[in-house]
Amino acid sequence: MAATASITLDPAFVVGPVRRRTFGSFVEHLGRCVYTGIHDPEHPTADADGFRQDVIDLVKELGVGTVRYPGGNFVSGYRWEDGVGPVEERPRRLDLAWHSTDPNTVGVDEFMRWCEKAGIEPMMAVNLGTRGVQEALDILEYTNVVTGTHFADLRRENGREEPYRIGMWCLGNEMDGPWQIGHKTAEEYARLANETANAMRMVDPDLELVVCGSSNSSMPTFGSWEATVLAETYENVDLISAHAYYQEKDGDLASFLASAVDMDHFISSVAAAADYVRAAGKHSKHINISFDEWNVWYQDRVATDLAKGDEWPVAPRILEDKYNVADAVVVGSLLISLLRHTDRVHSASLAQLVNVIAPIMTEPGGRVWKQTTFHPFSLTAKHAQGEVLQVALDSPTHATAKFGEVTSLDAVATRDPETGAVSVFAVNRSTEGPLELTVSAPALGELGLVEALTYTSDDHTWAATADDDSSVLPVANETAALAEGELTVTLPPISWSVLRLA
Repeated sequence: MAATASITLDPAFVVGPVRRRTFGSFVEHLGRCVYTGIHDPEHPTADADGFRQDVIDLVKELGVGTVRYPGGNFVSGYRWEDGVGPVEERPRRLDLAWHSTDPNTVGVDEFMRWCEKAGIEPMMAVNLGTRGVQEALDILEYTNVVTGTHFADLRRENGREEPYRIGMWCLGNEMDGPWQIGHKTAEEYARLANETANAMRMVDPDLELVVCGSSNSSMPTFGSWEATVLAETYENVDLISAHAYYQEKDGDLASFLASAVDMDHFISSVAAAADYVRAAGKHSKHINISFDEWNVWYQDRVATDLAKGDEWPVAPRILEDKYNVADAVVVGSLLISLLRHTDRVHSASLAQLVNVIAPIMTEPGGRVWKQTTFHPFSLTAKHAQGEVLQVALDSPTHATAKFGEVTSLDAVATRDPETGAVSVFAVNRSTEGPLELTVSAPALGELGLVEALTYTSDDHTWAATADDDSSVLPVANETAALAEGELTVTLPPISWSVLRLA
């Protein structure tokens, strides 16, 4: 017999709003994300700016709300002014982060035009690795000041009359990491970040600023880094970043499927560090979290991808992970974690968007296709509306090598108070058998079943290709039934589902 699990929902127990910024992504000058990814002038669908319309169409279908740009590790050596003005006059530069060459064909203006075409809010990062306060002020002046100054007028000369008014800015990237160009101690970074934030607010006091948190929760300075940085910057910033990547290691599928346990702990730990600084400094506001890098990423493969020595290629094929069904289920479960913490996670970015550890893949001048991870992201972005509800969850547990006993069911729910529409996102992270799930919501009144979709496969290692990205898709779950106010549905092992009620 199948194991049983249950969820109870009540509209009185609200975590917080569903934030469109939760469904952000990331475009870095890395591999083929920009060149032959979003930008491919020779492609049949390319527009006058060289952007692929077929990619823009899939980005819209994916439901992306924000995009972080231009990095990532790349930003810590980036000179933004190389990427403005006549393209034929732009210098080629070494990208030390990824041992590549950047031709600077795409820069600030091109990226902002792409955002407008794709209907996306930009999230700009400034270089606090090799640069500092002045360069951050220069790019802010270029993008946000109306007219009458050097960089504002330079933008107008380059064809953009009105300012872009970018509202969200990252103060560097992963500055705690020894791999980072311009790596700094917590004290060194905190001082620079605070000076930069203070100066940027002199231009626009309403900017939303993201200060660098730890690169991952296994960093030796995790926790103390957050406390040191926020003690210096608290009143000048709004969010602190968190980054996490997950992969199946040594065939330990059970632990991999439970990766959201680690994300939950990471979020709670960063929030606790921020709240400690709030209490110690007697601050009134809360600092919240920008989880602006997260995904499944098989990092063990990176070293074999990178060029070496005198080879500095343009847009090399690196970090082009091929995702399977189990990877997609994990991505779906990580989105559940982000939504569950919507009270503290105010922004998030799936890293990355195209070709590089991405849900969308392209061939130069050729086809575009969806990876398995596209589907849970797209459907969650589409159907998570209104408010996130606390979920009273009762589930059997199973053992994992990394996290001990975990619940076989992971779930979150959203409700639109205007329409009454309810969406339940559920993962069966057991490898052994199905779960018979019951969803009860007596306080929500009369409900009808709109749709039940499940993403799974008898072969959890199936991966999409350019030739076949549709053999495994989310399909109607015919076991779903609504009777006497309760929804029952069978969730297969290693599966992600969305259940929609109205």
